[in-house]
Amino acid sequence: MAEKKTKNPNKGFVHAIKEICRKFIVSLKRRPHNIAMAAFVIAFLIYSLNLTQFSNATAKLLLTGMGLAEFAIMLLSMLSLVCFMNAFPYRKKVNVPMLVLMLVMVAIIIGCDIFYINCINSVQSDPSQAIAVTKDTAYLVYAPYYLQLHIIFLVIGVALTALLPVYKKLLRKINTNIEVEGNSDMGAIDLASE
Repeated sequence: MAEKKTKNPNKGFVHAIKEICRKFIVSLKRRPHNIAMAAFVIAFLIYSLNLTQFSNATAKLLLTGMGLAEFAIMLLSMLSLVCFMNAFPYRKKVNVPMLVLMLVMVAIIIGCDIFYINCINSVQSDPSQAIAVTKDTAYLVYAPYYLQLHIIFLVIGVALTALLPVYKKLLRKINTNIEVEGNSDMGAIDLASE
């Protein structure tokens, strides 16, 4: 009796993972600016998902400009993402005015972050005004921490945007061609069938 060939179930899984990775790299080769976009999206999520911390800190301290800085960060974060998407249209050259506008917005956001951190630190460093950090006022510690994290990811996004020409060339060097069985014997095929 002939033995039945059994398929290895892990082979199909490994092949599927390889194909997913290959398709991911192909999409990055087509739109390498998505790497920088990911950093800006992470920065936006860090800020927007921790708005409660910032709102509580603003309500507790009530310093001049804190609410405006908080509003400016949120508004300019959304607008900078829109500008970034418009700065890199598909299959067209970079839209330089949109890129410059996005970088200006990011600089303003970082300035507002630093201003907000300084407001909290100025109150907490003055013994006469300092608010005791308890479970109910833990946001006075979390707010500066998340703003520093926000600044770090914004700087990473700007650096990745500046280095786009470098890693664009590196991504193009990655071989994403599919090996098809029988392609190696293409030279042996006689096209002149007479």
